Amino acid sequence: MTIQWFPGHMAKARREVTEKLKLVDIIFELIDARIPYSSRNPMIDEIIHHKPRLVLLNKADMADQEVTKEWISFFAGQGFRSLAVNAQAGEGLKEIVQVSKEILQEKFDRLKAKGVKPRAIRAMIVGIPNSGKSTLINRLVKRNIAKTGNTPGVTRSQQWIKVGKEMELLDTPGILWPKFEDQEVGMKLAITGAIKDTLLNLQDLAVYALKFLEREYPERLKERYKFSEIPDDLVALFDHIGTLRGCLTGGAMVDYDKVAELVIREIRSQKFGRLSFERPIDLQTKEMNR
Repeated sequence: MTIQWFPGHMAKARREVTEKLKLVDIIFELIDARIPYSSRNPMIDEIIHHKPRLVLLNKADMADQEVTKEWISFFAGQGFRSLAVNAQAGEGLKEIVQVSKEILQEKFDRLKAKGVKPRAIRAMIVGIPNSGKSTLINRLVKRNIAKTGNTPGVTRSQQWIKVGKEMELLDTPGILWPKFEDQEVGMKLAITGAIKDTLLNLQDLAVYALKFLEREYPERLKERYKFSEIPDDLVALFDHIGTLRGCLTGGAMVDYDKVAELVIREIRSQKFGRLSFERPIDLQTKEMNR
């Protein structure tokens, strides 16, 4: 399955980010804690260059806690501070301003030495569609300013938003790169809802998801669908789930499309508990295999 999605407003967003970069002190890079590598936009590094950055692993409540700790250590090794947050519930957000101050301490000390009066931190939020940027902004300002939605591509324009007296945020539309060179990245983005389902073959996606669960969380898969042993044959796997859950056609045959929709829906609604779809060690393995 080849996944490509780069609407015109995203190309415009890239230009806008580049143009506005000089106005901000720090970048908040918002990524999905379940897929920290796959939800990072490869274009961001080339766009923001050496601008100070704070990586925010959002939706941390949906990710495997131990794996999230591994990612925080990984980003520290890359020279980036990072925080695990849950924008929906407002968890971890109080630390954002304080950590930003720490990252920018040297810059503001230099400005103070030059006689520049203290001012609010100016930050730009960047992230791929459906990463939770608008929800994060609304939580930070404690009111609904930014437009939100559970489908990608809701935010289409830039706006400055004050967070108390200490910070001003520049919201930006989600940016997604035009082509996934690694199709596995596309699959992970699709499973977590960063890509519109109408662009996907849901059976392919469900097969990928079930194989992942069998490999990384086999006991949860067995428990959820009452397997004594997980069958190797994909048809048998789908037949078992479809029969168990009543995903049947009028002729009492298993409806594989319904099975696929069920599996994906239950992953997204956390019926399997907290899931992390990649670890830092996966990146090392990829580098070794190149």
